[in-house]
Amino acid sequence: MVKHRNIFLVYLFSIITLGIYAIYWIVSTKNEMNKDFVADIPSAWMLLFPLINIGWSYKYHEEFALKVKKDNHRILWFVLSFFVIIMPAIVQSELNKIVTPETIVTQTTKTAPVEPQQKPTTVQPIQPVTA
Repeated sequence: MVKHRNIFLVYLFSIITLGIYAIYWIVSTKNEMNKDFVADIPSAWMLLFPLINIGWSYKYHEEFALKVKKDNHRILWFVLSFFVIIMPAIVQSELNKIVTPETIVTQTTKTAPVEPQQKPTTVQPIQPVTA
């Protein structure tokens, strides 16, 4: 399920954590697009390798354009990805448009799991052993 995220907090957490949250956000949105939009974005481990991460970024933005945005401007979204400041806002904004108010309510209200009823057990007293 696509998670509704506050765009301002995405930037704030990315700054506070020195970019670690940005990597978490990229992986999370990749997983959401793969699961909910049947996208074909490869493993995020490819981000660790120079030059391969450029191909990964192209595939991420290509799937964003085709599955989420539903346009054919793959190159435009890939080029915009080099402007790191604006791309997370655009991607998260589009994902937030898809989230319905009902899913926001279910994401914010967590219920405790219901445990099955157990029958009370009776303890039998210990009988002394006679020899």
